[in-house]
Amino acid sequence: MNETPKRKKAEDLLARVRAAARQEQFLEVVSAEQARARFEKHLDLSPLSPERVGLAAALGRVLAHDVVAAVDAPPFDRSNVDGFAVRATDTTGASDAAPKLLALNPEVIACGVAPALQVAPGTATTIATGGLIPRGADAVVMIEHTELLEQGEPRIEVRRAAAPGQFISYAGSDIARGETLLRRGTRIGSREIGMLAACGLADVDVVRRPRVAVLSTGDELVQPGEPLKPPGVYDSNGAILAAAIREAGGEPLPLGAFPDHAAVLERAVRNALAQADMVVVSGGTSKGAGDLSHTVVSSLGQILVHGVALKPGKPLCLGLIDNKPIVVLPGFPTSAIFTFHAYVAPAIRARAGLPPEAAATLMAEVPVRVASELGRKEFLLVSLVESDRGTVAFPITKGSGAVTSFSQADGFIEIDALAGALDAASEVQVTLIGDVADVPDLVIMGSHDVALDVVVGALAERGFSARVLAVGSQGGVTAASHGQCDIAPVHLIDPATGKYNVHLATAGLTLVPGWRRMQGVLFRPGDTRFEARSAQAAIKTALADPAMLMVNRNAGSGTRVLIDKLLAGSRPPGYANQPKSHNAVAAAIAQNRADWGLAIEPVCKLYGLGFLPVAPEHYDFLVVEKRRDRPAVQAFLAALRDEETRARIRALGMQPAAS
Repeated sequence: MNETPKRKKAEDLLARVRAAARQEQFLEVVSAEQARARFEKHLDLSPLSPERVGLAAALGRVLAHDVVAAVDAPPFDRSNVDGFAVRATDTTGASDAAPKLLALNPEVIACGVAPALQVAPGTATTIATGGLIPRGADAVVMIEHTELLEQGEPRIEVRRAAAPGQFISYAGSDIARGETLLRRGTRIGSREIGMLAACGLADVDVVRRPRVAVLSTGDELVQPGEPLKPPGVYDSNGAILAAAIREAGGEPLPLGAFPDHAAVLERAVRNALAQADMVVVSGGTSKGAGDLSHTVVSSLGQILVHGVALKPGKPLCLGLIDNKPIVVLPGFPTSAIFTFHAYVAPAIRARAGLPPEAAATLMAEVPVRVASELGRKEFLLVSLVESDRGTVAFPITKGSGAVTSFSQADGFIEIDALAGALDAASEVQVTLIGDVADVPDLVIMGSHDVALDVVVGALAERGFSARVLAVGSQGGVTAASHGQCDIAPVHLIDPATGKYNVHLATAGLTLVPGWRRMQGVLFRPGDTRFEARSAQAAIKTALADPAMLMVNRNAGSGTRVLIDKLLAGSRPPGYANQPKSHNAVAAAIAQNRADWGLAIEPVCKLYGLGFLPVAPEHYDFLVVEKRRDRPAVQAFLAALRDEETRARIRALGMQPAAS
């Protein structure tokens, strides 16, 4: 069928609008065990014959230098679910008995589509999973919690109140521009390959294996090495899955990314089947706008499973075409890699003649309460640290869209499908990723800063490894107080005295000066409301103009404390938009989703924004006194005093404290 481009676009848009208003259900949601049994019943799991072989030239190689992220991932604030972008305040008090009525804006934000309309008070915009959050919105309501009113003007009833930030992954929440991702001397595995691909880096310095074709789907996907513009994202799944196939003993055939178009995707799958023993597709298996992969499988062969009671991984689709297995994995990286290891890797290992992979486990305490969803077995990635009470498993909460989650994880825990939550201080079994846990020499928990990467790098040059968990200043204070880390970076102002961090030095915790960094108001260059003005005057102007949107910071951060002090009780438009990093604040302003916010000067420079100084901020370190004599702690303190390290910190725009 020959379609004109204009007709094709119209039909695609109509299909997405219909899918957004009437969500298709999964074929049948089965348990993880049922899914595995159905799949393996149709597979030939006998080993293939040996053969000599010649992505992944970097796999197994060692990096020659540090890799620094040149972009954020995600590169914009995006939705984690299919639903409606709203202002959280418009949903306050919403319930089944008393729903809130919102006018529906005349656009559908699918993956790869830039919003054209602002979400004004009292309105909502249809958005697909992965869609770019439009200006004015600060939360997403799931479709399941709404009702579409089909008579009269398009409207929806919202039956659940939304909290600010609900179902939003903020720009830079996974990878922050300027962050050191990988250090020289690292042996590259599939997790590292995925991180490099997500940053757009195309280059860095055998018995017959089953040939496994890898396809990615999505109009928003951009190949690593090509220019990236919102709302595009780099195709990291294609790279990370190809590497994981090789690790499992297979030979990957990476075929690239394909748009959300049924005919194009069908041709790609047919081509893959002609070349490979097995086909793996990432994306397009959920029930949102543009999800087509499972329909292509159904048209070409047999669907064995579509929908598994797993979190992450519910949209998994397992099928068979011409007696060859085809697996459609969820599009988000963590979901994709979890389901790959659970269902695809065992089949690859069997066909490669490798024994089943035995997983090592250990017991650990989870220090915080973890909410879970009834009816779905949940797998939660964790990082392990040694505390005064034993091994502690800290949940990694970046979400299934995060590429770095696996690289920071030592293992994962399972939460039973019948459990609504995991209580704080629960003893759990941790399944290790790899044979043994990689225990670091030093654990740093608290606020993150790009200059901290410099100190950690200097520590690595001294032969010590460090684990850095960005839990915010308040989280660092708590971890240090409970003996769950060695060092906690903090920048918290005492409202009573106006001094930074001094009030945090309590019994058992010593405050060590770090560096000073300038906090200020960020704005887009050329904005006459800010240009050539003082920060105080600009904020006063912003507070008087309801059309000016701010972007806030999360509660518990040092920057949030400073913001609230400057606002003196005011709650300007955008106050509820609370990302968790300086990078996300800068990205929101640079992308015109907000007009102003507070962040540090080095981040302002990375994004080419205007800057009005507010006050120098003290970024210091709480040291757990009873751990101070440990060699790694002493090496960290020595690195802080080292003049070469201090010069590198100055080069980033920070001013080291007097030694």
